Amino acid sequence: MLAYENDVTRTLFTKEIVGHGKPQGLAFHENWTDEDIVAGPLPALFLRGVATELSKSEVPLNLFLGSDYPIESSNLFSGRQQLEFAAMREDLAPRHFLDPASGEHVSMFPDFASAGPCVSCHNGHERSAKSDWKLGDLMGATTWSYPADSVTTDEFMAMVSEYRKGVKVVWSRYLSELEGLTPEQQPEVGDNWPSAGFFIPDHATLRDSINALSNGPILAELLDKVTL
Repeated sequence: MLAYENDVTRTLFTKEIVGHGKPQGLAFHENWTDEDIVAGPLPALFLRGVATELSKSEVPLNLFLGSDYPIESSNLFSGRQQLEFAAMREDLAPRHFLDPASGEHVSMFPDFASAGPCVSCHNGHERSAKSDWKLGDLMGATTWSYPADSVTTDEFMAMVSEYRKGVKVVWSRYLSELEGLTPEQQPEVGDNWPSAGFFIPDHATLRDSINALSNGPILAELLDKVTL
């Protein structure tokens, strides 16, 4: 359920913000947090920002985006996760296991090249270990880890809450970046999207769109866990 919400959030950001934002003149950069760069995060860095916020919370949930062909060497799978990802390349199925190195329960979900900006960025990056990615390719895996093999409903809701807080923090940071642009360079922030012009949605609009896409399936999955 968390992986589903994360997929919805990242795909929406990649397609609607980066994909439609670049033609409008919006910039996205791997060093977007540097003081001398005014830009938004690339999709993988958006996720990394959310993962960083998760690591600061009291909920012992960790999120990692790894690959066997990463741009950043720190994102290279190792140990048991490397073996599990190699198996994932064979059948594209999620993996659930106990990691002997950390003692945590891990779930790995395939991360596919679902949008054009993912492919073009990785293929054109100077540090990319692979330059022939295509739409639909398995690029890596989102990896979730937790110290227990089961959770209560309250614990699950806390996980969702902390993930959504992380998205809000990273989004607020991006909107603050835009304030560093000159007035004529700043998109209008409100309830419109880049596909409609020089706009960026505020957090409420972003959240409403994510909710519309994810809440129904997550609720259905949650209710499916109820035993009578």
